[in-house]
This record gives sequence, C-alpha cells and structure tokens, in this order.
Amino acid sequence: MGLLNFLFDNKKSNVQDFLKRDALILDVRTKTEWDAGHIENAIHIPLADLKMKIGELKEYDRPFVVYCESGGRSGKAVDYLTQNNFEAINGGGYKGLSKIIG
Repeated sequence: MGLLNFLFDNKKSNVQDFLKRDALILDVRTKTEWDAGHIENAIHIPLADLKMKIGELKEYDRPFVVYCESGGRSGKAVDYLTQNNFEAINGGGYKGLSKIIG
C-alpha cells in the first residue's frame, strides 16, 4: 500500500467515524462554487462568513465534517471551529469528500 492510499484510507475512516456520530457536513466554499455543485444536505457557510455564523453553528450541537474545493479553506475553518470548542474534521476537497460519502 502506498503512502497516498494510506492517507486516503485514514481520512476516509475518520470522516466515516464522524458521520456515524451524526456529524453535519459544512461547505465553506463561495456561493459560486456552491451553486456549481455541492454535497446533498450540506450546510453552506462561506469561510469569510464563518465568524458571523458561529452562534448559528452552536445551535446544531453536533460535530462537523468541513470541506471546500481542495482542503485549504476547510483546514482554516476546522482550526477556527476547534478553537471555539467545536468538534470538527477537515473533509478536504469537494470531489474527494463526495467519493468518500458516496
């Protein structure tokens, strides 16, 4: 097994663990990216708006799997969420996460 397969399988397992615990999927891409396609039942809050929506997210009282286009913005979002006492994991990019969750 190559390193990339190992990393993908590990991320897939972590994401699936979160989803088993009723995690919500959070899309932090722009509205244009969202409109071009998104994961069904995802919540859309662009990264630029995340700080303003933190109270709204607290009302869900659930963990989050966060994604963007390639994983960079979702990583920033996860850092911010965990600093604010949320349980969150970086789901990476839209296409990759779509494959993981089917």
